[in-house]
Amino acid sequence: MANHKSALKRIKQTETKRSLNKYKHKTARNAVRDLKKTTDKKEANAMLPKVSAMLDKLTKTNILHKNKVANIKSKLTKYVNALS
Repeated sequence: MANHKSALKRIKQTETKRSLNKYKHKTARNAVRDLKKTTDKKEANAMLPKVSAMLDKLTKTNILHKNKVANIKSKLTKYVNALS
């Protein structure tokens, strides 16, 4: 266990950030999953910008790598465009 006040504070901050990052990442994964399950083109078109924004925020805060997010967004866009 840490002996310094600053180290104790750092442990608290790290845990808070970790839990927030975990929540945001899981929420985005669920949104991607829900979009993939959608078969209605109108609904998928409405969901796509929201999901893309979530993924972009994960990139901005270094939770996910920008290339991974680009690949996910590309695949989702292809899926939505392929819907009839």
